[in-house]
Amino acid sequence: MLEIRWHSRAGQGAVTGAKGLATVAAQTGKEVQAFSFYGSAKRGAAMTAYNRIGDTKMLNHERYMCPDYVFVIDPALAFSDNITEDCGDNTKYIITTHLEKKDLISLIPELEGRESQVFVLDCLTIASETIGRPIPNTPALGAFIKLSGMFPIEDFKTSMKKILGKLPEKIVEANMLAIQRAYDEVR
Repeated sequence: MLEIRWHSRAGQGAVTGAKGLATVAAQTGKEVQAFSFYGSAKRGAAMTAYNRIGDTKMLNHERYMCPDYVFVIDPALAFSDNITEDCGDNTKYIITTHLEKKDLISLIPELEGRESQVFVLDCLTIASETIGRPIPNTPALGAFIKLSGMFPIEDFKTSMKKILGKLPEKIVEANMLAIQRAYDEVR
């Protein structure tokens, strides 16, 4: 079973991103969960979202997990949240930042020794430049698709187009650009 924890602020699209990923995975026959935990329901408050994706029915509905991936889509939360909490030795981190990886790791001692598992990109800039708003959920998913190899990128984008289909075509296409750009830029 694959487990993912998202660190975000309310309004940045982590819940929508988690649900979108779960929907794409469910369309391939996987068992899925997507849920969130809010401290405050106010826009801008720190929150976490979660995914579980597996081949068998899941009976665990708790938010406790040992995530395989941690997405940090708000840069400040890399410093204020305990992003390594309950993580295993093989957990991979996708972190939104303008910093180079070595500079980020030097500021977060818990990530030292995990350099090969830390991946950085500026999801906020990608979202602002492609979508026109700093909503970093789809760029984070683009990076995840690249790193996990879970789906071919074109298959993932085709499924996401259907999921985002209620939005104006211009916004859907902008999200596809954001996904592709993050896929290409994650390092």
